[in-house]
Amino acid sequence: MAKYNYATSPPNLTTMPPGVPYIIGNEGAERFSFYGMRAILVGFMTQFLVNKSGVLEGMPQNEAQGWFHQFVSSVYWMPFFGAILSDGWLGKYRTIFYLSIVYCFGHFTLACMDTSFGIAFGQKWVLAIGLMLIAAGAGGIKPCVSANVGDQFGESNQHLLSRVFGWFYFSINLGSSFSIWLCPILLRSPNWGPKYAFGLPGVLMFCATVIFWLGRKKMVHIPPGGLGFLRDLRSKEGLSILGRVWMIYIFTMIFWALWDQSSGGEWTIQCQKLDLNFFGLKFLPEQVQVVNGIFILAMIPLFNYWLYPAISRFFPLTPLRKIGIGLFLTALSFVVIWWLQLQIDHGGRPNVGWQLLAYIILSAGEVMVSITGLEFSYTQAPNRMKSLLMAMWLLSVALGNQIPSVISFLIPKLKAMGWNLEGANYFRFFTLLMLGTSVVYVFVSRHYRERTYLQSQLTADELASEPLLAGGTPT
Repeated sequence: MAKYNYATSPPNLTTMPPGVPYIIGNEGAERFSFYGMRAILVGFMTQFLVNKSGVLEGMPQNEAQGWFHQFVSSVYWMPFFGAILSDGWLGKYRTIFYLSIVYCFGHFTLACMDTSFGIAFGQKWVLAIGLMLIAAGAGGIKPCVSANVGDQFGESNQHLLSRVFGWFYFSINLGSSFSIWLCPILLRSPNWGPKYAFGLPGVLMFCATVIFWLGRKKMVHIPPGGLGFLRDLRSKEGLSILGRVWMIYIFTMIFWALWDQSSGGEWTIQCQKLDLNFFGLKFLPEQVQVVNGIFILAMIPLFNYWLYPAISRFFPLTPLRKIGIGLFLTALSFVVIWWLQLQIDHGGRPNVGWQLLAYIILSAGEVMVSITGLEFSYTQAPNRMKSLLMAMWLLSVALGNQIPSVISFLIPKLKAMGWNLEGANYFRFFTLLMLGTSVVYVFVSRHYRERTYLQSQLTADELASEPLLAGGTPT
């Protein structure tokens, strides 16, 4: 990969950079592949896994859930290695491209589980190998993809960063919503089955890789800074930056502790006790979570083009203020879930429409916390630490996911000590935790001083003399 073939700094444009459509298209297809595979993983392990003789031998539910969470955890720990590979050695583009190939092999491996070879080799072993490859690919590219979005922008078009991260998140939810609905149907269809259910995500991941490769000459390729960035991390300035961003991440970590319960977790379990008929639609408990992605798709353009400008007329809506509003909205969504569980605990069977209301509120909070968090993480990182700061953002997700897990394990012991966290008490605990966190955040965030770091740009003269590097003519 010859360096002179690619731009190494953002073009001096006031419009969207030319590489953005390829990045967003790649992200939509990659998220389809990941969430489609993830949606059917536990179902396959418990109900479709066979032994070497071809006899159905599904895992016990607790064992399948344990391995599932180990896989998800590894996806959120792997970004550290991806960040080091990207910022220290290969650069973001090559790290994403090469690990996407590993990612494709992981999906291909899972698609082979339901073949005669996969059964003879042992489906559990094939599953383990496939998931390790996907964890390395999906986790390794995580800190690089969103940072690569930011690399396309400089001072002249930084005002478009919020909008492009919104469309970036739009592509994530568009891809994941389709796959969460479609892949379970393929898995359980007698005409298709596991090989097609796992194979389709593999096809989409291959498409994602091709789309990314096609955009290589349109994208900015920021060169790696070398492993010296690790010295920067240990320096006074580096430690100061980490300390500053964790002032915010400690609060978003609590957000993820609550949000994770809505995605196949406690909210789905609650759905099993709800009346799932809603305006002529009959939901399955696992399908209700799909509305989160649909609401996100609707809210992103609504917020970017109407709500944010409207609020900004009254007071500047900074990233930190967006996050704060999102935290309070998340607490409000759990008030609804807490109330629903109270009705269930008293023998009622509330309608799923109430949980849909909670999803609307939670989705609004997610738009304001998660999308803004991507933008915040990018802009607060010096140029040589972009991917590493994205890895720190993902670490807050991983740590947040551990909170409900640990509490769930401790529920019997806490009950013996007189602290009952079962039923509605469980959701009351998280509602009050999120509300308290939001209030404290208001005071802490007022003392945070933002420092925006963006990539250097080509001058107008450089752009005119190197149109290939710019990917087009400036307007």
